[in-house]
This record gives sequence, structure tokens and C-alpha cells, in this order.
Amino acid sequence: MDPRPGGAPTVLRMVLGKRLQDLRERAGLSFEQAGQALDVTHATIRRMEKAEVGLKIPYVEKLLVTYGITAPDEIGGFLALAREANRPGWWHSFRDVLPDWFSAFVSLEGEASVIRAYEPHYVPGLLQTPAYARAVLRAGLPHAAADEIERLVALRVERQALVRRTEKPPLLWVVMDETVLRRPIGGRQVMREQMDALAAATELQNVRLQVMPFAMGPHPAMYGPFHIFRFQLQEIPDIAYSESLVGGVYFDERDDVTTFLEALDRMCAQAAPAQSTKAILDGMRKEI
Repeated sequence: MDPRPGGAPTVLRMVLGKRLQDLRERAGLSFEQAGQALDVTHATIRRMEKAEVGLKIPYVEKLLVTYGITAPDEIGGFLALAREANRPGWWHSFRDVLPDWFSAFVSLEGEASVIRAYEPHYVPGLLQTPAYARAVLRAGLPHAAADEIERLVALRVERQALVRRTEKPPLLWVVMDETVLRRPIGGRQVMREQMDALAAATELQNVRLQVMPFAMGPHPAMYGPFHIFRFQLQEIPDIAYSESLVGGVYFDERDDVTTFLEALDRMCAQAAPAQSTKAILDGMRKEI
């Protein structure tokens, strides 16, 4: 996936790109041949299939005909989905504070059926209280204006709705380093409220939290945090995400994602079982 400006695809756009690829390959056409039908370069076709650009409706319609799709209902249905895929997501209203590379993350997060993560530094964004989120954002963005921080807190709170939604909420499975719970952020009251929120989250059927104790020693993912998204739609492969100070990187090649999955599976086996997380939180809360 491409996190460059303009390259923040919605999941539906990714699905349609994959379907266009399947249709092209079934028609036996190369990128170059498909590009010739539109009088564009082969790179344009490749980027459409990779969801790195928006789906121009005239281009999509001509490609469908080029690939042998002639039934009006089938073409009309595909074009309707393409128009839907091009519509901005709900997070578009936060575009003043949301970078393009993270827009893709929010889209993937909202459509995933399973979200797995390792977090060595902070409580994951989907489980942060507003006060904790505010303290984290202030530390990470020391030059940001107060209103920008508040907009980012609002965005984070808005994202959290998916965890508690009543219809098909994703499974959220997180391994947190003990450091996350030991690092004082925002003061004692903020940490106590955050501990209470995490304890409440362990009661949700779709949330599984595990703590990696210091005593367990080294583990496979000590290099940094990452997320893995899994989807019900067969067109979308598992996608891994890793973040740095200046942007995020998305991995959808099978070998790359497998490396993240294997590391996380080992960590889940090594960490304290999820059934003990609430007791761990209760014990640490008493120390604050």
C-alpha cells in the first residue's frame, strides 16, 4: 500500500481495485494493453488496481468493457460501488489534523473484522481515555496548538465507537508491554482512570488484552509497535502497519505480514494470559 498524499484508500476502493485486476487477468491483458484502451500509462492501471488513486468513473466503465463486461446491470452495479468508494470517509471532517498516511489506517481499522496489535509504549488509541489521549498527544506533538490537540482527541474518541458498536464489532486483541502500565502519563488521576477503562474493556466479548511482564525477558517484537488488520472480504489480504515519527508503512505482501503474525503469535503465547489481565490491572492501580 502507498501512504503518499492522495494514496489513502478506503477498503471498498481496495476491493474494487482487486476486482479490476482479476478481470484484467481473466481477459488476458497486460498493464500496457489495458492502459492503451484508456490512452494512459501502464502505471495508471497498476495504481488503480493497488487503490493508490481514486477510481475515475469513465476509466472504470471503459476498462469493464475492455475486459469483456457488457451487461448493463453488471456495469451499473460496479460503477455505483466505484462512486461509493470515492466518497470521503467519516474521518474526512478531521482532514485539518489527519495526515494522509493515517487516513488509510483509520479506514482499515473501521472495516477490519480482527485488529491485532503490539504496543510497547502507550495504551492503544482505541482504548485510551480522553485525558490519557490528551497527555500522549501533547508529549508527541509539543509544538501543536491546543485546538489541534483537542481535534485529535475528538478524532481518537470517534474512532473508539467501533469497539463498542452493537453490530459486528471487530475482535481487538492487544499485547501491551508492562512498560505501558508503569509509565506515568498525565498524573495519578489520569492513570487511575485509564486503568479503570482498561479493566472495563476486558469485560467486552470482543476485546482481548494481554500484558507482557518484564520478567518474561526479551520477545520477538522488541523493535517497536505494530498493528495487523484482517478482513472478512476475501479480496483484501491481511495488512500490517508500522509507525515512525514521520509516517506509517503498510505491508500487504504475504511474506511480510507472516513475519508480523508469527512474532505476535509467539508473544501471545509468552505474555500473561488474557484471563489474568484484570487482576494485573487491579494490582498495578493500587500502586499508583
